[in-house]
Amino acid sequence: MTGSPPDAPDPAAAGDPGASPDGPGPAVAGDPGTSPHVPGPAVTGDPAAALPPRIPPGGVRAIGVRGAVTVRALGLAMGTARPNLFATVARHPRLFRGWLRFAARLMPRGRLRRRDTELVILRVAHLRGSTYELEHHERLGRHAGLTEDELLRVVAGPAAPGWNDRDRALLLAAEDLVLAGDLDDDTWSLLRSHLDEAEAIELLFLVGHYDLLATVIRTLRIAPDHPGPLPRALRRR
Repeated sequence: MTGSPPDAPDPAAAGDPGASPDGPGPAVAGDPGTSPHVPGPAVTGDPAAALPPRIPPGGVRAIGVRGAVTVRALGLAMGTARPNLFATVARHPRLFRGWLRFAARLMPRGRLRRRDTELVILRVAHLRGSTYELEHHERLGRHAGLTEDELLRVVAGPAAPGWNDRDRALLLAAEDLVLAGDLDDDTWSLLRSHLDEAEAIELLFLVGHYDLLATVIRTLRIAPDHPGPLPRALRRR
């Protein structure tokens, strides 16, 4: 998010693994009988998105003037009303500030191309059934250069026809990390044929971060935001 406050991270988050009743469940890391390359579970909706929050977003009294100003600035920078995720995490001020710095190093100030970043986040969001992340990043993905056809193909994953070699490698790595918690040697070699050392490390943190956020958002029952016009600073890099 170029142009957002210095500590501002990515405007996304959400979710929970929604397994299709007809499809395989998430693979368990370390289970040799489970293939990490099976298609991800289908998203049938995030039931947590309609539930009341367990910890509501904080107002000025709960998060302080500094926290409220930061949350407001983030909302303006992202083109949304008050971002519920940030207003909730801001109830823990020290964690909030540290998290913003960390998240901003992944998105928007990471080494990966913005289109790559959005592609990976969307695959994680789909696998986790994260309404919050999907709603944010479908929007951001369009402005980062993803086409409507590519946004639809993210649901099918790396096996869908039409991806170039780099996109397929990124999607495959994201899927394996979410479903199996690891990359086998072949997938790692494929990934490294497209990413340098720093980019590969960043990808691991990016997937882990949005997987973590999906858990936080679902568990706290954080409601989706109401987006407005996307600021120029968040558009394609």
